[in-house]
Amino acid sequence: MKPPHSASRNGLICGYRFEAGTRGQELGLDEALEWLAAPGPRAPGEFVWLHFKLSDAAAETWIRKHLPVVPEFFEALHEGSRSTRIEDADDTLVAVVNDVSYEFSFDPSDIETLWVHVGPHLAVTARLHPLRTIDVLRQSVREGHVFGSSVAFLNRLMHDQGDVLLRIVRKATLQVDHVEDQLLLGRLQRKRAELGQLRRVLVRLQRLLAPEPGALFRLLRRPPPWITPEDLEELRQATEEFSLVIRDAAELQERIRLLQEEIEAQVGEQTNRSVFTLTMVTVLALPINLVAGLLGMNVGGIPLADHPHGFAVIVGIVITFTVLAGAWAIRRRDD
Repeated sequence: MKPPHSASRNGLICGYRFEAGTRGQELGLDEALEWLAAPGPRAPGEFVWLHFKLSDAAAETWIRKHLPVVPEFFEALHEGSRSTRIEDADDTLVAVVNDVSYEFSFDPSDIETLWVHVGPHLAVTARLHPLRTIDVLRQSVREGHVFGSSVAFLNRLMHDQGDVLLRIVRKATLQVDHVEDQLLLGRLQRKRAELGQLRRVLVRLQRLLAPEPGALFRLLRRPPPWITPEDLEELRQATEEFSLVIRDAAELQERIRLLQEEIEAQVGEQTNRSVFTLTMVTVLALPINLVAGLLGMNVGGIPLADHPHGFAVIVGIVITFTVLAGAWAIRRRDD
């Protein structure tokens, strides 16, 4: 079905209306406002989801003017902290969710933020750049996924985010396995840079996502009254999934650190061998260079100049000093 014309205005990417037990019906801004302004009680589990792109300058202004969104949502948009969390603001859930960009390439700059506002009958999401998790969620809605409530929608978003993060950790694990195999074969070219990039991504993911389980546990202790026990249980499961994924990411970081130390040790050994080889060449060449320099001077009184075996004597002296210099260098290495 072709999206309504209003779906292209004021930064709206997509909009859906959900009823408990039925698939979402696509709608635009005008239809959403009309539904939200309709008098009378709404059925349990009935809600509207509007997804905005904040790169459109009109998006935030329109949300402030037309939607019943709590001020804490806009404070989260402009505050410096991007740590993942879910808070209860006047019986409304305000969430800051960190996600990876759609074209994720294991670069720390590919981690972006999604802002979420969830009330009993309205869910608003906003982002600056395309995100992997929200794209997965939109695809599930297009395929007919059913939500029993707005919190069930949030739970699905959290589960999808956990799945995306889990796939990232698994893909990073495969890359670390490959680096480890190359390390065992003695191929260290560019492996340190690859490991460093992976570790930076995992560190940033863990730093941004680690506060989330604690925030969820605080919410679970004192939830808004309109959230059902079933939805609370789903939130609890999402918390446990995130805890496991974050733990796996921390373990992978430790594994990468150990690999980096091993590679650094091997590189250090190679450097030491190269320096020793250079030192040996320099030491062994020193006597002959010194003697050649002295005997090559065009001055009188050069020793053995008229001796019939002068050349053999000089060669013997050079060999003797070369052997002594080599023995000294080897002894220094052993010490």
